[in-house]
Amino acid sequence: QVQLVESGGGLVQPGGSLRLTCVFSGSILRLYAMGWYRQAPGKQRELVATITPDGTTYYTDSVKGRFTLSKDNAKDTVYLQMNSLNAEDTAVYYCNTAPIRASLWGQGTQVTVSS
Repeated sequence: QVQLVESGGGLVQPGGSLRLTCVFSGSILRLYAMGWYRQAPGKQRELVATITPDGTTYYTDSVKGRFTLSKDNAKDTVYLQMNSLNAEDTAVYYCNTAPIRASLWGQGTQVTVSS
């Protein structure tokens, strides 16, 4: 059964950067599209970005030009580089397949943008 672990979150000032990492236990990046999702306090979980097996990316409008999703198939790892962070980016960030597999949710990693 595939499992995953997210990491890389933390506290950062507005305008700062973070890189999130999601490591999978199985070699699924060549087979499935992957996504980063986030859930802010009091809000529903939302899609942030996705990457297909061939490397095509999609970004929600609010992060376009600031976030970059990439992957390393050999390491079964997906990355989310987040630049120019602002308070609205504060959330717990999760990775999962796209579309979502309900059984695959991890603990997430908290990103807090605050001065």
